[in-house]
Amino acid sequence: MATTKKTAAKAETKKTTAKAEETKAAAATTKKEAATKTATKKADTKAEVKAEEKPAKKAAAKKTTTKKTVAKKTTAKTPSKKAVKEPTVKVFVEYNGVQVSLEDVINNVKLVNNKDAKEYTIYLKPEEQKAYFVADNEEKEMDVFFC
Repeated sequence: MATTKKTAAKAETKKTTAKAEETKAAAATTKKEAATKTATKKADTKAEVKAEEKPAKKAAAKKTTTKKTVAKKTTAKTPSKKAVKEPTVKVFVEYNGVQVSLEDVINNVKLVNNKDAKEYTIYLKPEEQKAYFVADNEEKEMDVFFC
């Protein structure tokens, strides 16, 4: 009896293995079929898109020419943009209750320099009532009166 159980178990194992192999083969076949179907669908879709693109391109070419003429008309009608005006800034230095405008200091530095310079660097020292400046690498000073 023990040998018949072993033989039956072996037969069952063979059947299970055979079914598993059949399932794997069927799965592989269905995967191949699915891949083939998708490839075919993609090819069909590409062919349809290409067929549709040709008339669409012609229509698009016609539409763009009409749009260009319309665009020209609308650009002629649009008003020009106004220039953005920057805000005016006034800066004052106040010392001992008296103030001096930095604009005045800058203008006086340019007058004291007696020539146009490409670059000015100004150091204002209210406690000494002086402005020290460098104009094109030349150091100078001038009096600033806080009135």
